Amino acid sequence: MQIASLSLRSLRYLVAVADAGSVTGAARRLHVSQPSVSEAVAALEAELGVALLLRHHARGVTLTPAGARVVTEARLLLRHAEDFLHAAASLGAEAAGEVSMGCFLTLAPRYLPALLAGLGRDVPGLSVRVEEGDHGEILAALEAGRTEIALTYDFDMPAVLDVTPIAQLAPVAVLPARHRLARGARVRLADLVEEPYLLLDLPHSRDYFAGIFRAAGLSPRIAFRSRSQELLRGLVGNGLGWTIQNVQPESPYAMDGSRITSLPLDAGLPAVRLVLAAAPGPASRPAVRALAGYIQAAFRRGGIFDPQYPRTGST
Repeated sequence: MQIASLSLRSLRYLVAVADAGSVTGAARRLHVSQPSVSEAVAALEAELGVALLLRHHARGVTLTPAGARVVTEARLLLRHAEDFLHAAASLGAEAAGEVSMGCFLTLAPRYLPALLAGLGRDVPGLSVRVEEGDHGEILAALEAGRTEIALTYDFDMPAVLDVTPIAQLAPVAVLPARHRLARGARVRLADLVEEPYLLLDLPHSRDYFAGIFRAAGLSPRIAFRSRSQELLRGLVGNGLGWTIQNVQPESPYAMDGSRITSLPLDAGLPAVRLVLAAAPGPASRPAVRALAGYIQAAFRRGGIFDPQYPRTGST
């Protein structure tokens, strides 16, 4: 088999099928006909001499083990091809191209709007495709090659990933604005433990929060569980309990307009690290390095990227 016989178009179609879960969905995303996608994938299978997809009648497709491996490598090849085209078109210019980035779902609304706006202004040739998820989903996307870099927490990171610390985040209590302890500078976990506790019920996150109570020798009264941090903030604002978070939003209002306040908890309770994680191969791409450097610089500057202290003057 000659390398030249493998077309980038066929690889791009295969990746689209893997992402969409069906040939029809891939054709829709690519704005091409369904037969074009089917023929390209079939030609690729014939060229490689291996089945890449399992076709299920009326239920789409799944990747074979060989197909999963080929898709992972195809993603890398397509990204490097894009880098090559950008480099050839603008030698000596800033990094350009698209980077696929994972982001822990509670971090995304706090940081990505300003980050993407700033990136578009300062590095206009660089674009970012974002995939949100919980920590397990973020790691799975990195390992599968769907994303190249991720902003997440340092929970059980695989040794194979390149991990760069961004910030150390201490736990913060979120209380109703009219809570009896809301006017203090800090609040003790022991003073809240008998009140209804609202748990952010995400994998790894729930274990971290349980560890906070264990470290203090306390057990929470869990009154509500949710995967949505914004829902928990709304419940707090309506006086239904309190919660713990590690990042303070800019606004003291929940989405429904109810008012909340955030106070540091006891010094010495377990903190968590905010990190950038990347697979070793993709991390070497110029576009990925440029995005990682931009994010690190943004957090060093502080301002809206200060993880725990909103800008002066927020109301």
